[in-house]
Amino acid sequence: MNLPLLQTIHIAGVIALFTSLGAILLGGSGKKGASILHGVSLLLILLVGFAMLKKPPMGQHWWMVKLGLWLFIGVAPALSKRKVMPASVVLILCILAAITAAWLGIRKPF
Repeated sequence: MNLPLLQTIHIAGVIALFTSLGAILLGGSGKKGASILHGVSLLLILLVGFAMLKKPPMGQHWWMVKLGLWLFIGVAPALSKRKVMPASVVLILCILAAITAAWLGIRKPF
């Protein structure tokens, strides 16, 4: 697949991910559907991200940090549901994680 199409699908997955996070964390009525969307969009982001890389650049470590941020965003609803952190704090941390992941993907600092 060509890179612009993969990038578009990747961004669409991110939009779906944060739509589902908002619904889950802020108490929308369709939490089951939002949870399904959360999982599907996480999978889509992961698969398309690795498709864009073709193979992980082992000499660089920015993609490993992005994977850690991806895992944090994946467990974020559980942190809120189990009352480890308030939902608003979890949502802010997820937004900060997404900003960091975008910066890492664009700049590739290390």
